[in-house]
Parts: sequence; structure tokens; C-alpha cells
Amino acid sequence: MMPNPYPHATIRGERMMAQGFVAQYAAEAAMQAEGVAGLQPGSAVSLKEAFGVEHEGKGVKVVFHEGNDEAVTVTVYPVVYFGTIIPEVAWSVQEHVKADVEKYTGLSVEAVNVHVKGVILREAERS
Repeated sequence: MMPNPYPHATIRGERMMAQGFVAQYAAEAAMQAEGVAGLQPGSAVSLKEAFGVEHEGKGVKVVFHEGNDEAVTVTVYPVVYFGTIIPEVAWSVQEHVKADVEKYTGLSVEAVNVHVKGVILREAERS
């Protein structure tokens, strides 16, 4: 048997890396939805970043299901443009995130939760 080249690597570490990887795909997919101006990180991410900890997939939280490393729940925190129909934007975010995460990671997305964090004017409307 070959010795482990990463004796200090843990399943938790692998899962943390996988969460960041999935979060990046989810964030990119959410930004493709019509009406999404950006993603707002949650308070925990903001606190981590204040201490200099880099976080992938800002504005997205990924949770692997207990006992099933092939299924995830994704929560997205978008900021949307004023004048858009929020339920339609949320539905579009759900569809984009589910499709892209399943396509590029092979994981099963059990749910995509969307929590709109704010509404802003488009740049052209600010002038």
C-alpha cells in the first residue's frame, strides 16, 4: 500500500474545497439570470473577509446532504434591478443554478433557495 501523500488532508477539507468549487459554478450561473445585478455575501462571509480569508462563490451557500455526498442544496443571495418581477428573477436564478451545477459537477441539486438581499437602479437610471 502506498503512503498517503497528504497525511493531514481530511474529508472535511475536501468537502470545504468542493463547497467552494460548487459555489463558484452557482454564483456564475446566478449572474446569468436576467435581472440579477450582483450577489451579496452573507454576514458570515463578510466577517471572514474582514479577517482576510478568501471565499469563493460570494453570495452563495452550498450544503451537502448528510450521508449523501452527491446531493446539495444551494442558497443564493442576489441583488436585483428595480423594475424586475422578483418571483420571475428568482425562478430564473433557480433554473440557471440547478442546470449549471448539475451539468458541470455531476451532483444532484435538491433545492435552490433564493433570498433577495436588495433592489438597485440600473446604471442608466441613476443619471
